[in-house]
Amino acid sequence: MSIFRLKPALKDYIWGGRKLKDFYGKDSDADIVSESWELSFHPDGLTLTDGVALKSKVTDKELGENVTAFPFFPVMIKFIDAASDLSVQVHPSDDYALKNENSYGKTEMWHVVEAEKGAGIYLGFKKDVKKDEVAKAIAENKITELLNFYPVKAGQTYFIPAGTVHAIKKGCLILEIQQNSNLTYRVYDYDRTDKNGEKRPLHIEKALAVMNLKKFSLKPSQKSFLGASRYFTVKKFSVTDKTFTTDGKTFDCVTCVNGEGFIDGNKMRKGDSFFVSADHGKYHVKGNADIVITSVRKYYIGIDLGGTFIKGGIVDDAGNIVVCDEVPTERDKGAKVVAKNIAALCDRLLSAAGFCASDAEGVGIGVPGLINAEKGKVVYSNNLDWHDFGIVGEVQKRTGLKVVIANDADVAALAEYKFGAGKGVSDCVMLTLGTGVGGGVIINGNLYTGNSGAGAEIGHTILKKGGEQCTCGLKGCLEAYCSATALIRETKRAMTRNKNSAMWNIGDLNAVTGKTAFDYYRSDAAAKKVVDDYLDDLSVGVINVANAFRPQVIIIGGGISAQKDIIIPVLQKAVDEYSYGGGRHGLKFRIVSAKAGNKAGILGAAILVAAKLTK
Repeated sequence: MSIFRLKPALKDYIWGGRKLKDFYGKDSDADIVSESWELSFHPDGLTLTDGVALKSKVTDKELGENVTAFPFFPVMIKFIDAASDLSVQVHPSDDYALKNENSYGKTEMWHVVEAEKGAGIYLGFKKDVKKDEVAKAIAENKITELLNFYPVKAGQTYFIPAGTVHAIKKGCLILEIQQNSNLTYRVYDYDRTDKNGEKRPLHIEKALAVMNLKKFSLKPSQKSFLGASRYFTVKKFSVTDKTFTTDGKTFDCVTCVNGEGFIDGNKMRKGDSFFVSADHGKYHVKGNADIVITSVRKYYIGIDLGGTFIKGGIVDDAGNIVVCDEVPTERDKGAKVVAKNIAALCDRLLSAAGFCASDAEGVGIGVPGLINAEKGKVVYSNNLDWHDFGIVGEVQKRTGLKVVIANDADVAALAEYKFGAGKGVSDCVMLTLGTGVGGGVIINGNLYTGNSGAGAEIGHTILKKGGEQCTCGLKGCLEAYCSATALIRETKRAMTRNKNSAMWNIGDLNAVTGKTAFDYYRSDAAAKKVVDDYLDDLSVGVINVANAFRPQVIIIGGGISAQKDIIIPVLQKAVDEYSYGGGRHGLKFRIVSAKAGNKAGILGAAILVAAKLTK
């Protein structure tokens, strides 16, 4: 567990100035400091700590599992002081660079720390262009006429994917976060010469081969979430006293861009950077400072497939939802249209986050119904009217991403286990009480999916043989007694039998919802009987779950779980008294309400991509 103060590698390129020397604490014998490589494992300029290259000092555990999963250190961080214009240039993608340069490519982002009056940047083409049009403009020194010019001010952030033609103009002081690459293809350098009177080389042929000729669309950054890719995640905070935590998956690189303070007792001022190891855990930043924290997180797309809407989000491996959106399901148009809509939603999410498809590890989809996860098929879904539909292949074909599926209740259970009411336990079961009754089971930290991914259908365990008709075709299922649908049915029956019931205050039977009986539970005898009978049936189902799986926690989710003040005490008392061994001899079970809320489907589906499954 360590925090390292970083000593950057300094560069004195011809366009640099003195701000980094005079105001950001960069000590150099050179007259100017153009770039300060704050965090670099690149051989062209290694960051030091205590006189030793950080690269040779940190362990894999200190880097974090997300970092060591790469075949190389993925990120570089630098300050750039542009006293004069930088060249117009472009960086190659990984595919091109690996094939032609034996190197990785370069996607980067700029956070503007200072900007003089009139300062700006060139970024991408104003409109779609052709390669010969660009070549002609380069030959005539008119390339900038094709580019967008953005005036900049302090605090703004710009994301520059590989292939985007760009240039920093004079008057900008920028914190650049980029892939760990030093590949640059220049196309225009203002015909200037270096200190030896030599023009710097241009790389026009290579630049034309890699540049994106499409119209550039500027992606807005969020207040604290500045941007991300699979190589880096960047957030900004204004702090007086705040605690942060590394979780073993990634280091944090903390760079102070304004003010001063302390990081776990280490003095910090503008221009300083610190490497906080992945295994360090909590660390405190105090003072009055603006800091930028760079880490390496993994990202997943989570899709919650419902009968009316498809909800989706991009989620990081710490459970943070970066962006979310929804589109109509359009189930009446057929399964392939729904798959097309899922793929379109994925594209929208990636675009909103400023991601390329390769920045996401994959797509997880929570689907209502019977799933064959091994074959990527929905065997049967009465909600969607699907029979043996290969949803994985359809979405994979349209997105180019890895796709995995599970039952929607399974993914909700996974979300609760990772980030909600089941966090910190090894074994838990979740029951979702909504239109139907779903179940999800976590055993020893792994999602239990059963044969071919079709297991854990707790809602279709038989509560009363030959009982109420269930939508699955059987009679007497737990779902037929403990779903919101069943609760509505019994409320209507009770109102029909009891014409003086206060529940008639809602109007007529068409106004009945799953809340109606609970709303009148304490004031109306008929309503109380509906709820009591409902809880008796639900208690039997929960006791069976407790005896079958012996979990540490049973989580109650779904719309009916909003009535937790009534439901939870009754269920807790039932399992304490009637589970095997009872309160004296058996293990204790905690009955709790779900915490992940209406985002559980997105969260669980996203982390399904990386989840361990067990049969």
